[in-house]
Amino acid sequence: MKPGEDPTPRSITTLSTREVYRNHWMRVREDQILRSNGQRGIYGVVEKHDAAIILPIENERIWLVEQFRYTIAERALELPQGSWEMEIDSPEELARGELREELGLDAAHMTLLGTLWIAYGLLRQKQHVFLATGLTPTGKEPDAEEHDLAAHLVAVDEFERMMLEGRIRDNCTVAAWGLYLMWKARQK
Repeated sequence: MKPGEDPTPRSITTLSTREVYRNHWMRVREDQILRSNGQRGIYGVVEKHDAAIILPIENERIWLVEQFRYTIAERALELPQGSWEMEIDSPEELARGELREELGLDAAHMTLLGTLWIAYGLLRQKQHVFLATGLTPTGKEPDAEEHDLAAHLVAVDEFERMMLEGRIRDNCTVAAWGLYLMWKARQK
């Protein structure tokens, strides 16, 4: 490889980009592309600021939130998670902020378990996965989107059963739990 050469071979080249839509939370762009096989196409991409998802665990119980999710038109159970309308310098600060907003909790310890891409077939957004322990109540600070949010403290075995039975279908929650289980298995 030559100096300055991209170490990752690309099978798609961006020919042009145009912004289609923007608001405080996201940007949507449409890219004209050229595939390595010579075929042209378009790619629609949604860009959002980094997010955090938190596993608040205490005494073999885990905190979940339930809220109405407009895109699927139903209430959903999931781990607390979210992003802010700005770039973040500290994923831990974001995670702590979401934990306070949604559950009114502070954590004595925050452990970064990993960083995942959320739905990278159409969305450019990273999600930082944190384990929160040593929890103490502080008072909720919900934003307008969380006006109907309900908190639930459930046993870990019930949480797993809810995922297996399809009562929890949020892919970010399921993926975060998988990372946690791998991390936990290596702590022995």
